Amino acid sequence: MIRKILAYKDNFIDFYTSQDLKIQEKIEYVLDLVRFERQVPKKFFKLLENTDGIWEVRVITTFKSIRILCFQDKGNLVVLTNCFLKKTKKTPMKEIKLAEKLKKDYLIEKYGG
Repeated sequence: MIRKILAYKDNFIDFYTSQDLKIQEKIEYVLDLVRFERQVPKKFFKLLENTDGIWEVRVITTFKSIRILCFQDKGNLVVLTNCFLKKTKKTPMKEIKLAEKLKKDYLIEKYGG
């Protein structure tokens, strides 16, 4: 395993469990790429520009385009913050802001103020 994945708070888990089995399998497939591939293709995992180190995991299915926002802690830990269905070309700013806030909360909890 190259990277460990941790879901922070309940946002990702709530979204994941609300999806049907086929979508859950697709999400697992992409998360396994993040876990096990040294170089994950950009179409699945990329750093979002003009953010505070927020990455986007991209899960594309026939009917849905799912985005899981996350950040990296200590290089090999990927912390999932929030997840949503992408309906427009650009990632919604409110989702990015939520990911940045959750990152800040996580870092304060883990490493102190």
